[in-house]
Amino acid sequence: MELGSSALHDHLNEKCGIFGVFAPGEDVARLTFFGLHALQHRGQESAGIATTDGKRLNLYADMGLVSQVFTEDALAALPGRAAIGHTRYSTTGSSTRGNAQPFHLKGMHGEMAIAHNGNVVNADVLRSDLASTGTMFDTSSDTEVIGRLLIDGPGEDWPERFGQLMRRANGAYSLTILTHDAVYAVRDPLGIRPLCIGRLNGQGWVFASETCALDHLGAEYIRDVRPGEVVRADGEGLTSFFPLSAEDGGMPGQTTDQDQALCLFEFIYFARPDSRISGQLLHPARMRMGARLSEEHPVEADVVIGVPDSATAAAIGYAQASGIPYAEGLVKNRYVGRTFIQPDQRLRDRGVQLKFNPLREVLAGKRVVVVDDSIVRGTTTPRVVKMIRDAGATEVHMRMASPPITHPCFYGVDMATRGELIAANLSVDEIRDHIGADTLGYLSIEGTVWAANIGEGQHCTACFTGKYPSAVPLQFDKFALEGGSEVPDHEIPMARTEPVVVPLTLR
Repeated sequence: MELGSSALHDHLNEKCGIFGVFAPGEDVARLTFFGLHALQHRGQESAGIATTDGKRLNLYADMGLVSQVFTEDALAALPGRAAIGHTRYSTTGSSTRGNAQPFHLKGMHGEMAIAHNGNVVNADVLRSDLASTGTMFDTSSDTEVIGRLLIDGPGEDWPERFGQLMRRANGAYSLTILTHDAVYAVRDPLGIRPLCIGRLNGQGWVFASETCALDHLGAEYIRDVRPGEVVRADGEGLTSFFPLSAEDGGMPGQTTDQDQALCLFEFIYFARPDSRISGQLLHPARMRMGARLSEEHPVEADVVIGVPDSATAAAIGYAQASGIPYAEGLVKNRYVGRTFIQPDQRLRDRGVQLKFNPLREVLAGKRVVVVDDSIVRGTTTPRVVKMIRDAGATEVHMRMASPPITHPCFYGVDMATRGELIAANLSVDEIRDHIGADTLGYLSIEGTVWAANIGEGQHCTACFTGKYPSAVPLQFDKFALEGGSEVPDHEIPMARTEPVVVPLTLR
């Protein structure tokens, strides 16, 4: 068992954090560094920054955390008036330096840098089409496929090429794009991954995956980039357009509320609790999830604890609604996933206690409600339950602040296959027996949507229901663009389940 393995981290792994800034006269590389630092929770494999002074693009990216990749000297070598940045957790392509973003691309339409959060489901098909016309690729990432569609694809101007991208690319893509004279922020027509706009010092513009990055820079949150929207920041200010026309399946102005599929797990787990998504501050939303969970699955107990840090707010909500006292029962080592030094066998045998340490004085002799955000494979939770029992708890009641995860995600979350998802293969009672809890309760889908307060038809619940908002492959190989898939790329079957949120045209 290695640090960071599924045995020690049985949660979902998204994701990426993207950032962009247009602010002449500011140290845009330094602003991007601190913006990425605020988004570090969205990816810890690599980090990169690209800048422009209006004449040339400069880029620096490497493996590691933001603070490990960038030094004062590295930032000093990135002058300019605009920048984009990226911190990565790989979902398509290996975790290698060559796949570290942003990517710097040159093509028939000029030069650009691009950073991407999400996953393009049909990237293999798009890549094959581009390769057949002579396009060359340097990486195994779907981000380069998106970039090549924009820099080498058909279309005389940016709006036309963005329209081609949105008609052809199936999946999730929130983008920041840097050219010599502008920064673009883009969300796919479904709006699966978040992206927001901020105002900096009354004259600059900032884009970020989450509003917490704006807060750290003192930028004012303006609004979210809308699904299917392209926002451009340049010397003239801020402009936006919606590339899809009505006959393409989109709306002339923007997609409707019913045409959106924002990932519900952003509210449950992915985003920081101090971020706002769709206008909702996540900490109280997660407290509402815990409160609703206590209504749906009440139990007599002495204390409520949360599995830190992502379930803390839900645990507080459960405690307040149930009247059972809340306490901190598990202390988290927040740096366990930050080392490249592997534990020896003795430490491996201690398993999850490398990550959590129980407070015996809080747990001994108590009936304990343990609130967590999810169970994916079911590898960590049994160890957590055992640890709490070993600390003296007389009963352990597990409560999940999300519905059972029964289907894999194809939109930018590095999730187990369906065969590895415990809830896809076992009943709730069987999972309870597997993890060794006295009782187990999951928050309902209806309760989750109510707590998120984003409205019907504005979210993706595919990992809970199997109802994907667009066509998805029956199987997915994150290394498919490296030629490692046993099934030829063009033969991977596609399955669509109802309801379809936006009928994207695949060409």
